[in-house]
This record gives sequence, structure tokens and C-alpha cells, in this order.
Amino acid sequence: MKVFEYLDRISMMHKLVSRQITGTPEEFAGQLGVSRTSLYELIDELRSRGAPIAYSKSAKTFFYRQPYDISVTCLLRPLTVKEEKESVGGINIFSKIL
Repeated sequence: MKVFEYLDRISMMHKLVSRQITGTPEEFAGQLGVSRTSLYELIDELRSRGAPIAYSKSAKTFFYRQPYDISVTCLLRPLTVKEEKESVGGINIFSKIL
């Protein structure tokens, strides 16, 4: 799975679970564009990291049993010359390749 696709999927899962609007497991999987089996693999992964995710048969939604937050951020941008020097000690590692 591509990294950004995975991060987007985790963010969407958190948003829907937090709002308790996931629907049934089949509906939730459909919203995320994954199979039911893949949905449960993602849920198991989050649970292994402490996410208290449960399912309510009566409400037909997944929810957090206690307050929980997931924050996913990724910043992609060119480095300034100063940042480049700080990150590689002033050595331009690409000059030898070109």
C-alpha cells in the first residue's frame, strides 16, 4: 500500500470513528475503499497501538470507548539552503552524483 494512501485512510477512519458515523463493517469498508478483511486488519493495527475501537451492533457504528486522538501529518517542501546545510552538515551529497 502506498504511504500517502495509507495515511489518508487512517485519517478518514479516525474521523468517522470519532463521529460515530461508520455504519456497518461492510459500509465502513466501502467508505474506505477496502475489503471487510482489510478493514479489520487496519482496526487491529490501530488497536495494537492503543486505539480503544469498539463496535455497537445497536447503533451500527464503530466508536472509541474512551477519548482518543490520531494526528497524521506530513510536510513535503523544498529545503532552504540553510536547512540543507543544517541537515547534511553543509555537504551536498548530490554534487558527486551529477
